[in-house]
Amino acid sequence: YFCGIGTASRNGILVKGSNYLESLNNVSTVLFDKTGTLTKGVFKVTEIVPDNGFTVDRILEYEANAETYSNHPIAKSIIAAYEKDVDGTNITDYKEISGYGISVTVDNKKILAGNSKLMEAEGISYATCEKVGTKVYVAVDGQYQGCVLIADELKPDSKTAVAALKQAGIRRTVMLTGDNETIGKAVAQELGLDNCYAQLLPGDKVAVLEQLDASK
Repeated sequence: YFCGIGTASRNGILVKGSNYLESLNNVSTVLFDKTGTLTKGVFKVTEIVPDNGFTVDRILEYEANAETYSNHPIAKSIIAAYEKDVDGTNITDYKEISGYGISVTVDNKKILAGNSKLMEAEGISYATCEKVGTKVYVAVDGQYQGCVLIADELKPDSKTAVAALKQAGIRRTVMLTGDNETIGKAVAQELGLDNCYAQLLPGDKVAVLEQLDASK
């Protein structure tokens, strides 16, 4: 037990006592959070899907301007992808719409950047993007421009860790995430996880844990 506790400590794992090591013999299910646990928690623009004749560069320019005053990690990833300075003096009427996205005026053009709910709420006719990733739809002066796809990169050792747990006798590996079901299932499949619960709020994750604990 002392050897096990010492080895765990050297690997950055704190074990409070031998009884906790003993209890690991009875573990059959392991639950993971996604962002920052299985993934790096660092968002990156992976693709831009243009529409209505707009170019990738133009969409990224409008989107970077729209996200200039946002502190959200997704906004920062878009600005990083733009790789240019944004002239904030031409930005007016900036408004963050909780749960939807951003409305802003840039060079007297009204830009909407957000999820599908924002497009629908504003009456914008848009093409649903079926590709995997967090989607930011962009419209300018009421016309849909395209979609920016953003992904959170997997940690390089996540797949190995899941495989090692299964080899050690863990029968069920589960991921809990606030992302949508499409993203959750894609990540779970890539890592070899047995199940995934998506679109969860923090309280929902606790409820799932309790549910799985009761059904073991």
